[in-house]
Amino acid sequence: MLNGKSVLITGGTGSFGRQFVGTLLQRYPGVRRVVVFSRDELKQFEMAQTYGERDYPQIRYFIGDVRDPQRLLRALEGIDVVVHAAALKQVPAAEYNPFECIKTNVLGAQNLIEACLDAGVKRVVALSTDKAAAPVNLYGATKLCSDKLFVAANNIKGSRDLRFSVVRYGNVMGSRGSVIPFFKARRQTGVLPITAPEMTRFNISLHEGVEMVLWAIEHAWGGEILVPKLPSYRITDVAEAVAPGCRQQVVGIRPGEKIHEEMITASDSPNTVDLGDYYAILPSGADYSLDDYCARQGARRVRPGFSYDSGSNPDFLTVPQLRDLIATQVDGVAQH
Repeated sequence: MLNGKSVLITGGTGSFGRQFVGTLLQRYPGVRRVVVFSRDELKQFEMAQTYGERDYPQIRYFIGDVRDPQRLLRALEGIDVVVHAAALKQVPAAEYNPFECIKTNVLGAQNLIEACLDAGVKRVVALSTDKAAAPVNLYGATKLCSDKLFVAANNIKGSRDLRFSVVRYGNVMGSRGSVIPFFKARRQTGVLPITAPEMTRFNISLHEGVEMVLWAIEHAWGGEILVPKLPSYRITDVAEAVAPGCRQQVVGIRPGEKIHEEMITASDSPNTVDLGDYYAILPSGADYSLDDYCARQGARRVRPGFSYDSGSNPDFLTVPQLRDLIATQVDGVAQH
């Protein structure tokens, strides 16, 4: 699929980017070029210790910011596929620095779309977040706006062989900012802060996130917001799995935080289809036929009023299952 192609990933030095690049280099040895585009020279240097140009001559590291349209256009020369992972993601930081969050997450998305249109890119997959569904914080609002931009970009591609699509999922187990490293750091104190005992989250691994993006690159029509089917977990069960015996102290939810992760709202149900492993929220409008999409993709419409959130999800991980996943997906990666 990607052999002979040139791929650029924005925010390529983040947790997802590192996993994606590693998978790309191993699975597609014939990939022509892999460009890691990010603004942090230290993270690029550190990533190059694992994926250096001597061992992987097809890889390139570009310093740049999605806020800079000229740098994006230069970096996209000869690129076939773009994965957009760059974003400002910390909820409290976004609330305190809203202009900066908008510049990266919204204006940066616009810059990338326009550069892809001008550079002859063929496929674009943008990473979204559960917080973009019925957003209650600025970060979620900027990502909803970004999603809308990428979906609508398909309307202005003209005769270009170019498809824009979006993948939406929540917290990645063990990634920077997830609760597991935080709990592990605090377990020596004997007390773990719990925001709310009823809080739930979806669980996805970096590997599953990468596989979803690769699926979108190959199969997406353009315009979809793809959502994976995932198990949920209770935050209290994660605390027990990480630090059995520690006291759990309820400290209250933070501003802009939800009790449950939402991925698909009831308002999305008229345009949502079931693809098997994924759901797809399709654009509304006469130019996008749900029946045609279902027939050609083997999908089916969801029931009216359908919604998808981590609290009502019937599939929940147990404490032993969480403990095994942490050992393999978090501790195993750290040891490696």
